[in-house]
Amino acid sequence: MSKLSIGDQAPDFSLLNQQDQLVKLSDYLGKKHVVLYFYPKDETPGCTKEACGFRDRYEAFTDAGAEVIGVSADSVESHKLFALNRRLPFQLLSDPKNQARKSYGVAGSLFGLLPGRETFIIDKSGKVRFKFASQLNIDPHIDEALKVIEGLASEEE
Repeated sequence: MSKLSIGDQAPDFSLLNQQDQLVKLSDYLGKKHVVLYFYPKDETPGCTKEACGFRDRYEAFTDAGAEVIGVSADSVESHKLFALNRRLPFQLLSDPKNQARKSYGVAGSLFGLLPGRETFIIDKSGKVRFKFASQLNIDPHIDEALKVIEGLASEEE
């Protein structure tokens, strides 16, 4: 599992979303910045807080030219229910074999018992511009990501 650094090219992925549609990072290249956040499990307290935080600020992200995408090992059906229950306007991708998680170097926590929580900002050229990892401190995943996205948007003006 290699750790991605700021400035590295983000690995492409091909995963199903909650509508059972294939989504690739390369679909966004040249079009939008991507806020890619890896989280442990649908409908758990921390993950629900994080998803709802991104939901509540989703318009600010999209206004700044970004798309928010959540990734966990949960099934397409689990993601569908989670998105419906929490009124999530963004895509949740199913990574059952943790292929994307491994390619991004997202480490587990609690001695590897829990999948890690890590957020990446990928710019339109596919470069990693920011990353933040914290299992329990949820708010900075959203707050810091939005600051970076707004900074990228102002660079483009």
